[in-house]
Amino acid sequence: MAVNIYDTANKMEEELRETTEYKNLVAAYTEMKKDQKAYDLFKDFQEVQEVQVNLQQKQMNGEEMSDDEMSHAREIASQVGDVDVIKSLMDKERALNQLLNDINQIITKPVQDLYHD
Repeated sequence: MAVNIYDTANKMEEELRETTEYKNLVAAYTEMKKDQKAYDLFKDFQEVQEVQVNLQQKQMNGEEMSDDEMSHAREIASQVGDVDVIKSLMDKERALNQLLNDINQIITKPVQDLYHD
């Protein structure tokens, strides 16, 4: 019997949407979007996260990171930490990420077992 692991993955995607962790994240995101200032700040924060990834790549390539880029990233991160609806969203995201990490450990167990014989 052939196994189509993609069917299993698609089923997991459907089931993930039914988890408490995902539903809590959706509710927190919906709540945060009601506050336009918080939502705009969150969008800025997402952009800063992309900039930080680019900065890390620059650093790994031996390029200098500009002080303006670094201070802007720090400023936005600081502001995000002061907004309760964004903090709540981030807490829910962490809970979902923990669930995904747990699932990843289960899925990769055959490979882990292979190397621990």
